[in-house]
Amino acid sequence: MKKHNCIICNRPLENGIIVNGKGICNNCESRLVNLQVGNDFYEYYKHCIKKKFIHFKVVPDNCQDYQL
Repeated sequence: MKKHNCIICNRPLENGIIVNGKGICNNCESRLVNLQVGNDFYEYYKHCIKKKFIHFKVVPDNCQDYQL
């Protein structure tokens, strides 16, 4: 079984949640849930989550794989 690390603090994931194979430890989850929107730490957590969960697909300009 693959060992997971927290996507925010990068510590080994002993407990917490795993979503799409990415883990968030209980400490980071608790902090995130209790933060106010707009707080600097909230923005940091949001950035960490976006970086790990959102992947953009690059499509070449000359791509002919489209529907008319």
